[in-house]
Amino acid sequence: MVDFKTIDDFDVKGKRVLVRIDINSPVDPNTGIILDDSRIRGHIETIEELSNKGARVVLLAHQSRPGKSDFTTLRQHADRLTQILGIDVEYVDSIFSTDAIVAIENLIDGDILLLENVRFFSEESLNRSPEKHSKSVLVDSLLPYIDIFINDAFATAHRSHLSLVGFTKVVSSAAGRVMEKEVRIITHAIENAEKPCVFVLGGVKADDSIEVIENVLRNKTADMVLTTGLVGNIFLKGAGVKIGEVNENFIKNKDYYYLADKAKELIKDYGDKILYPEDVAVENDGNRLDVDINNIPNRSIFDVGIKTIEKYMGIIKSAKTIFANGPAGVFEDPNFSIGTDEILNAIADSHAFTVIGGGHIGAAAVAMGLDRKLEHISSGGGASISLLAGKKLVAVEALKNAK
Repeated sequence: MVDFKTIDDFDVKGKRVLVRIDINSPVDPNTGIILDDSRIRGHIETIEELSNKGARVVLLAHQSRPGKSDFTTLRQHADRLTQILGIDVEYVDSIFSTDAIVAIENLIDGDILLLENVRFFSEESLNRSPEKHSKSVLVDSLLPYIDIFINDAFATAHRSHLSLVGFTKVVSSAAGRVMEKEVRIITHAIENAEKPCVFVLGGVKADDSIEVIENVLRNKTADMVLTTGLVGNIFLKGAGVKIGEVNENFIKNKDYYYLADKAKELIKDYGDKILYPEDVAVENDGNRLDVDINNIPNRSIFDVGIKTIEKYMGIIKSAKTIFANGPAGVFEDPNFSIGTDEILNAIADSHAFTVIGGGHIGAAAVAMGLDRKLEHISSGGGASISLLAGKKLVAVEALKNAK
């Protein structure tokens, strides 16, 4: 059970409903055209349901952040929503100007309006409490024209940003279908994990993953943790393995060098419950070279080795619950995608209840056509890994404490 309100708790017919969604999409750096609309499609259920129930839907979203090449307007996002929904989604190139207010006032039952990229407003990305955000000019400007606020942006739920938490203090608020589903599935899976429970953690966001490892071993959720990617390299370093200067420098440049000591402590405390690679694949003149961890040359580690993959696959096969986050290596290069591909295939072929984090590993699973064989692929890597680490999501807490 969730302890926040959902769409089911409100009669939305004729109501102006402000819906925070996360349609932040990768765009072609040359043309600016959206390359992948999966996040847009993820919110269709919420938007369509509200529209069909007669709500006057006002969508609020972001695209990238200031200073990045893909920081742009949401005009083509509105066009893509129109194509997918099969009904016209109006777009206004402002957030709370007179034009935006007039567009909201002119909505009739079932209409859908997308406001401009909310990160065009400088206060959006400030980390403030819901109380402080509720006093912002954005909230003050839109509040008179909004009856209900719905947060469906699970992927950003770990951030205390204005459009995610500010409205919850001043207007009736609820979770959209994406938010509701993500929180229900992940929290239920953690609290009711059937044994043996295996965590497969990789990627480059090593600080988050190591927090997860500490949490799930301390509370005995996990029976085994398999490390790959940069996480695996840090555990190799923590175990005293000489990983090569180039790989040590990569860890230092990420400001993760201190994590090797943490990894060493975790290995000491939890022993054989944490596995790190037995062999790794390094880049050798553009080719893949698998080497034992006792003979790692001063070359970049780009994947886990074949022996490690086989060992991990055997453990995955016997698992009853699996949580996986982060790729095993540089999976974009076919030479170094073997670890990610084989581990994902093993997870999909297992009889376990499986939860896959968002981001790169989720995209890889979808690209491989495995999404139908996996119980849940999260829409938010940062938010899902925060839940796994035992942290509270600020946007979810804001919904729990909403007006």
